[in-house]
Amino acid sequence: MKISQIAKLTGTSARSVRYYEKKGLLTASRQDNNYRDFDDSIVELINTIQMYLGLGLTTEQIKTILYCEHPEMAESEQNGKKDEYCEELLLHYEAKLIEVIEQKKTMDEVQKRLEKQIKIMKEHQDKWL
Repeated sequence: MKISQIAKLTGTSARSVRYYEKKGLLTASRQDNNYRDFDDSIVELINTIQMYLGLGLTTEQIKTILYCEHPEMAESEQNGKKDEYCEELLLHYEAKLIEVIEQKKTMDEVQKRLEKQIKIMKEHQDKWL
């Protein structure tokens, strides 16, 4: 897939795609005419990169996160810092998941209580009027 196609599909500029590649966030093969040729999975990857940029992460942080999610993207030399970061990121994600599950349970309970209260109030509504 050419950069112009990617830009159209993702809503990003060709310049941004080249920048992401320069920063090591994307890789492309080269055609005989030296044009970049990206795999179809690049669209999802660019959307992920844009999401992380929107959260305020730097390209270096995003590169590390992508490395954690896709170890095959790693540079040839292994970096212990990245491995430590991946472990920390995993622990953070697990803790966040537990927090979200607890919040969901709390919200489910609040929903049940509200539904019960609404039902009771509707049953007695004629007494207020």
